[in-house]
Amino acid sequence: MSLHRSSIIFITAAFLLSGCSFLDSWVYRPDINQGNYITQQAVEQLKVGQTKEQVLYIMGTPVLGSLFDDNVWYYVFRQNPQHGPISQETYTIIFDQKGIVSDIKTSAYKDSTLEKMDSVDLSQ
Repeated sequence: MSLHRSSIIFITAAFLLSGCSFLDSWVYRPDINQGNYITQQAVEQLKVGQTKEQVLYIMGTPVLGSLFDDNVWYYVFRQNPQHGPISQETYTIIFDQKGIVSDIKTSAYKDSTLEKMDSVDLSQ
């Protein structure tokens, strides 16, 4: 009887200790958003030919600036939802020597894939 009882206790303990993965969906995890909150409305207003002041007004202060060139700004928005996949959007704004937007590049990270960074034609 004691062997039967200890077997049940052992199996129950093993099940409870290894069962953390199925209990994971019950555990509360807050959404974690980092960087610049980038809205579609802000992206639609961003155009080649704008000044640094206009970009600051539309997008806010950049999360990163280039160490070697003051004319490159990075806007990064990373989302880590409760139990969903991590996603990240990056906008790289490149200014000419006069402080006018000459190029806008974007990249996106969704579900463990990095989409190629491309220039976006927002001059329309």
